[in-house]
Amino acid sequence: MESPVVYFKGLFSKKLKSNALTVVGASSISKHKQPVSPFVVIVKKEIGDQVRSWRFIVLLVLIVLTFLGSMYVSMTNITNPAASSAIPDNGLLYLKILTTTDGSLPSFHIFMSFLGAILGIGLGFDAVNSEQQNGTLIRLLAQPIYRDNFLLAKFISPLIVISALFLSLGLLMIGGGLVITGVSIEIVEVLRILTFILLTVLYVGFWLSLSILLSVKFKQATTSALTAIGIWLFFTIFYKIVVNMVVKAFLPDPAFLSQTDILDYNNLILGFLRFAPSQLYTDATTVMLMPAVRSLGPLTMEQMAGAIPAPLSFRESVLIVWPQITGLIAATVMCFAISYYWFMRREIRS
Repeated sequence: MESPVVYFKGLFSKKLKSNALTVVGASSISKHKQPVSPFVVIVKKEIGDQVRSWRFIVLLVLIVLTFLGSMYVSMTNITNPAASSAIPDNGLLYLKILTTTDGSLPSFHIFMSFLGAILGIGLGFDAVNSEQQNGTLIRLLAQPIYRDNFLLAKFISPLIVISALFLSLGLLMIGGGLVITGVSIEIVEVLRILTFILLTVLYVGFWLSLSILLSVKFKQATTSALTAIGIWLFFTIFYKIVVNMVVKAFLPDPAFLSQTDILDYNNLILGFLRFAPSQLYTDATTVMLMPAVRSLGPLTMEQMAGAIPAPLSFRESVLIVWPQITGLIAATVMCFAISYYWFMRREIRS
């Protein structure tokens, strides 16, 4: 007969084993279910708010209609034998879809130099000041959330939405081209189209970071929106006029200049014009979508003498536009860094 001591010892060991199994199971569940980061929660919430807002829906409809109009014009010219005879034939059909036009509508990448700025400003001009005006910023930062997570989520979430939008438009263009023409797409075209999408997202990201900077600086959303639109209008319309007027005031009579001096002055004008983000974007997208473009500035006859009449490779095109890409990245990072500095040192009151 088993002694009571042994009986209770066995009972205690069974309970200990069951408790140990419970602890091990709970620890394994806790390992599998990690707590969600506050940054991820804010990003998901901001993406949902952006997609459901009427502001984004209006901008989305505007960009999609512009895209469809540009694609219709380019498809009409490509499928028309009389019109397509004037288009240089380099075998890259899907790049022609993005660049061909008959003059009635600009090509899509020219449209995006205007609409991309409006999209970036529209998604970010009230990113911070609207939260403060509504009183939600002080309640949000009272939670265990870092300030930089809040500001970074305000920048990352619209970029995710913009990237999904332009990637969808690119896939729609490729699918429509496959259905209408039946021509398969080449790897070089895929790389150039993806680079074009990346440049467009980067260009919109610059205006988004600038609008967030103004949203941190000004307390009223209307003030930040008007300031951002004013900066966009200055660089789009007035900046080129001002540069031409200033250079013409100091430029000697071209009749007394040599060809080398004229090229130097043209390069000087182009250098000043490239302070405008739209000029950087237009130069970069033109080279990436048109492989026949060999330079972004004027060339002499001596420079063109030994050139081989063939489209540039993808690597050579990227090397040509790398300064433009670097300039857009630097401008975007600078605007976001200034807004980060101001927001981190700002006193937020109820």
